[in-house]
Amino acid sequence: MRTVVCSSLLGGLTCWLLACTDHQLPGQPAINKSRVQRAVDSIRLGLEKDLQNSVPSLNVFIQTPTDKIFASSVPAGSVPVLETDNFRFASITKHFTATALLNMYEDGWLDYKARITDLIPGTQIPYVPNTPEWDFPYKNQITLEQLLQHRAGVFDVDNDPVPGFNGLSYTDFTQNANPTHQFTIEEMIHQLGIHQLSYWAPGVNYHYSNTGYAILGKIIERVYSVKSGGTKTYGDYLQDYVVGSTAAVPVAIHFPARADDTVLPAPRVEGTVRHPTSTISYGDYNMSAQVGEGNGYGSMSALNTYLRTLMKGQNVLTPQTVKLMQMDDLGNTFTKNLGYEKNGARIGNLAVIAYDPLTDVSVVAYLPLWDYTQGPDGDISFKKCIRALYDAAYAARAALGYPGRP
Repeated sequence: MRTVVCSSLLGGLTCWLLACTDHQLPGQPAINKSRVQRAVDSIRLGLEKDLQNSVPSLNVFIQTPTDKIFASSVPAGSVPVLETDNFRFASITKHFTATALLNMYEDGWLDYKARITDLIPGTQIPYVPNTPEWDFPYKNQITLEQLLQHRAGVFDVDNDPVPGFNGLSYTDFTQNANPTHQFTIEEMIHQLGIHQLSYWAPGVNYHYSNTGYAILGKIIERVYSVKSGGTKTYGDYLQDYVVGSTAAVPVAIHFPARADDTVLPAPRVEGTVRHPTSTISYGDYNMSAQVGEGNGYGSMSALNTYLRTLMKGQNVLTPQTVKLMQMDDLGNTFTKNLGYEKNGARIGNLAVIAYDPLTDVSVVAYLPLWDYTQGPDGDISFKKCIRALYDAAYAARAALGYPGRP
């Protein structure tokens, strides 16, 4: 099993030497590869200086109309990451959920403008269950589109403190108490009803919500079960239509949903969370609380293939639906000089995928580090990690002559 080694910054000149991957993709011009590598190296070293500590790796996969380049920057003596290494890409899962919903929309299986209490087309079955567990604030007013856009006001029991759980989110408290707990969407949604939790009425404002996307994952499960005539899951639909061998563009990406499906397969990269007095590595992990919103894993190469083909209208969605996805912020957002992008953060992993139709450049950046050593609750150093992730993506573009950070 390949792992990324975290080494301490001990001082001296050797601490500034780089261990750079010499892996070159087929047809990759050496001079362009070198430019991108130097750019990523510079960002990693700058982050190490800002944190006053080591950075296990910083990695960028970039594809242009003429080049496909991967660069991994790691400390001296560490093994570089490969573009085929598995890692947990967290909330980038939401992009796949949006793609699945829009593919169902194209097939006439659902109406993404409908309320979640409306009936699945051609049936007498509502999109979400009509049960006590699913009785939560504003349920009858929320649309699938609002959930996709994080404008439904659905309280996030995965990120925000829930009453009665010692200042923690429901999922954090439960998983800390029992790491093998099998989460269900019903138990998480039930917390909304018990405590009458919401941010505001649907459509009033924007608030990021993992729980909102977990609801969409349940809707995918219910619609696919109805349309297939059997019991299906969120993961079944993703494998059958979006990423698996029967998909338009198969990619090696997976979405574990069982509490006993915890293994991140080799070759892999583990996320690192650094606190002032401890450092924790996360590889194998129970992702059953994040179905539909953050349970995916795969490689940087696979993510690039998925995003690039999708955004170019060469994958499961038609060009017209891709434009709808882009312009209506359905699963992604637009960022200047990156394009349509989605990021993710979970258990020591930070990643972003982006496609810029103006330049036909796609980029995937990955940093397996959360640093909480600076500022109140570690917020200063954590934000430095996020900025470095984006800096690496911008720097790779600039190294190839494309617009970088605005």
